[in-house]
Amino acid sequence: MFIEPNLRGERRGWVEVVCGSMFSGKTEELIRRLKRAKIANLKVEIFKPAIDVRYDAEKIVSHDENAIMSTPVESSQTILLLAQGVDVVGIDEAQFFDAEITNVCELLALKGIRVIVAGLDMDYKGKPFGQMPNLLAIADYITKLHAICMKCGNIANISFRKTATEGQVVLGEKDVYEPRCRHCYHEE
Repeated sequence: MFIEPNLRGERRGWVEVVCGSMFSGKTEELIRRLKRAKIANLKVEIFKPAIDVRYDAEKIVSHDENAIMSTPVESSQTILLLAQGVDVVGIDEAQFFDAEITNVCELLALKGIRVIVAGLDMDYKGKPFGQMPNLLAIADYITKLHAICMKCGNIANISFRKTATEGQVVLGEKDVYEPRCRHCYHEE
């Protein structure tokens, strides 16, 4: 995709959401799209929530260890301040952002910026996660990715938590989560 001027010569922005369970390739897809935008000589800014330090404090890193530099931010409003004069904004782990993330994405798109957001659409209980339902509602393009169920090999759409840890937000990797299909998730 590219940013195309409309008949009045203005750039038109939009919001793309890449969602799915853990291990479905969301971050990999986000990185792929952002690298392609850079190849096209577009000015790109990339953000992630400051709490996500699983692989790196500053880089967005996929489970396959593909990485791209980003700016960790505490608040979605900071994205508005730092995304001046850019063509494309990438946002990873959107489910961890505050309630203003949807408005931030909408404002960026209205400024003519292509916004690419990646995040978990459901938590470990299979319930909508954070602001992702609101982001999906305003998205111009949605890509839902699936992992492979670790029990049966079918497509997986739920991040099963293997530990008894309480709380919606528990950062972890394969030691804490595994992808499950609907059937195998509900068998547990």
